[in-house]
Amino acid sequence: MVIKILDLTRNFFKIRPEIDLQIKKIFDSQDFILGASVFNFEAHCNNYLNVKNSISCASGSDALLLAGMSLNLKHDDEIITSPFTFFATAGSISRLGAKPVFVDVDPDTFNINLNQVREKINISDKIKAFIPIHLFGQMTPLENITDELKEKNIKIIEDAAQAFGTHRNINGEIIKAGTIGDIGCYSFFPTKNLGACGDAGMCVTNNDELAKRLFKLRVHGSGKTYYHDEIGINSRLDAIQAVILDIKLKYLDEWNAERRKLAENYKNLFALHGLDEFITIPYELPGNYHIYHQYVIKVHNNKRDDLMKFLENLGVQTRIYYPLPLHLQPCFKYLGYKAGDFPVAEKLSNEVLALPVYPGLELNEQEYLIESMEKFFKS
Repeated sequence: MVIKILDLTRNFFKIRPEIDLQIKKIFDSQDFILGASVFNFEAHCNNYLNVKNSISCASGSDALLLAGMSLNLKHDDEIITSPFTFFATAGSISRLGAKPVFVDVDPDTFNINLNQVREKINISDKIKAFIPIHLFGQMTPLENITDELKEKNIKIIEDAAQAFGTHRNINGEIIKAGTIGDIGCYSFFPTKNLGACGDAGMCVTNNDELAKRLFKLRVHGSGKTYYHDEIGINSRLDAIQAVILDIKLKYLDEWNAERRKLAENYKNLFALHGLDEFITIPYELPGNYHIYHQYVIKVHNNKRDDLMKFLENLGVQTRIYYPLPLHLQPCFKYLGYKAGDFPVAEKLSNEVLALPVYPGLELNEQEYLIESMEKFFKS
C-alpha cells in the first residue's frame, strides 16, 4: 500500500466545481490583484478569527517580515523565538537586520519554553519583540506571559503559520491562534490546513494603526497610488488565491475536526498494538484544541531513521520536522550558538517523525501504517 505524507487531491476534487466557477469569474473580470475577491476573503477571516483587521499578503514569510516592519523592528534589536521551527521565523528577523535570540522548547508540546522566555526578558533590555510559534497546530499558552511582556513594551508577533483555526480556552473564552499578540501571521502555503494553490499569507491585528501601516507596506508603502509614505515591499494576494482560500475557509472546521479524529485513531491503534513503549504520541496541552497540522511522534532509542527507511520501503511516506535546529544552521553561525545550547530542541531533531494526517486519509491506511511499525519494533 502506498500512503503519501500528504495527498491534497482527496479534498480538492470534492470542491473543484466551486473553485472552477470562481476562477472563471476572475478570468472573465480580469481583476487579478487585490480587488473585491481579496477584500471579501479578508472580511471573512475577520469574522472567523474574531479580529478587526486581516491584511493578506504574498506568503507567510512576507507576513512575518511585514509584521516586523510595521512594529519598527530594526538593526540590532533582539527578538526572541524558537530554534525548533521552520526557517522563515528566524529568517524574517535577520532580514529586518535584527538579531534572533533563541530559547529552548518544551519537550511535550514542542512549543517555546515560556519560563526560559521569562528569564531572558529579565536579563536583557535589548529585547524588543517575541515571536512564539504555534507549532504543528497547537497553541502556546501566551496568556501566561503577555502581561510581563507588555510591562516591558516587548511586542508579540504570533507565528501561526501552522495553526489557522486552532484555538485555546482562556478563562472560559475561546481564543483563536494569532489573535492574542500585537500581530498574528499565517501561511497559506498549499500544504497548510488552510492552503492556497500557490504562495499566500496574512497578518491580523486588532490595532487599527498597525493595520493601516500593514495595508500600505504590502504595496510599496503607498497609501495613494504612486504616492509613497515609506518604503514597503510588493506583497499582495492575488484574486485567484483569495477565492480558493475563501471556498476552503467554509470547510476548514470540518477538516480540522477530521484531523483530530485521525489523531484519535492513531492514539487508539498505537495502544492496541502495544507500541507505546517504543514511541511517544503528540501531547495536547489542557485547554488547547489541537488541529494536528502535523502528527509528530517521538521515536525512542535512536530508532527514528531506521523506522523511516523501513516504512518508506513499504510505501509509507513520513517526514522529519525538523532535522537541524535553527541555532545550528550554517547561516546563523554568526550568532555564536553551539551544539548543546538548546538540548531539548537538539534531542527532538533526532527523535521526531511526522506521520500522514490529512482529510481523506482512510482508517485502513492508518492501520497498515501502525501494523508496519509493529513489524519494525517487534520482529
